[in-house]
Amino acid sequence: METYIEKVTAMVIEYAPKLALALVVLTIGLKLVNKLADLASLAMSKAGLSTNILPFLKSLLGVSLKVLLVFSVAGIIGIETTSFVAVLAAAGFAVGLALQGSLGNFAAGIIILLFRPYKIDDWIELQDKFGKVEEIQIFNTLIITPGQKTLIIPNGQVVENIVTNYSRKGFIRIELSVTMPYDESFPRVKKIILDELKTIPKVLKQPEPEIGIESYDSHSLILTVRPYVIPDDYWEVTFLAHEKIKTAFHRHQIRVAYSEGVEMGNIGE
Repeated sequence: METYIEKVTAMVIEYAPKLALALVVLTIGLKLVNKLADLASLAMSKAGLSTNILPFLKSLLGVSLKVLLVFSVAGIIGIETTSFVAVLAAAGFAVGLALQGSLGNFAAGIIILLFRPYKIDDWIELQDKFGKVEEIQIFNTLIITPGQKTLIIPNGQVVENIVTNYSRKGFIRIELSVTMPYDESFPRVKKIILDELKTIPKVLKQPEPEIGIESYDSHSLILTVRPYVIPDDYWEVTFLAHEKIKTAFHRHQIRVAYSEGVEMGNIGE
């Protein structure tokens, strides 16, 4: 009995200070972890990160710091942590292999949110897919096409491919093709088209619209008409510009060549 009491007393003398220190470190450490997580969340919010990703990143940082804190406390007490680290490393490796594609998309999502190649409401084109960014998620980016279809694009494809951002500059150029007869005056037709573009409120005055001869067809000159608009007005101005140019050609009696032959005919309203 005396031997048992001596052993218990020795263990208490040996481990009591370690337990007390471990409890102090654990208590203070938990408060510091929560404080650091709040500060990191505030810093990321000021950096402009999406509110959709902030709670996740805050939680991920908090869990990581708490795991490190637990290992530190275990080391203070005297518990061997090497075996636990080895087990966690093996488990992490196995999970990583199983979720390789998802982890790649996750990492790409973090890159997109940090470096912001595009943001919500931007018009982008990726692998011949065009639309407005509706949401940037951890694994995917949601895009709404002009036809109101939702495209779910893995973030890994965004990082690995060329992304065309039509909203980065704040405006976009429309490409229109218009024909005119060879015997017509180009300066006259150019002025007619420019005057019509000026009547469209959503056509930007700066940069100014561009009009030039693109090529020579067998029956007509092919003109390129390039007004500038903000991305959201692209399709509206495209249709309206075509409509107004056609009406102006009718009003000024600009002829066109029909595909049936080279005979010139008047264009209708």
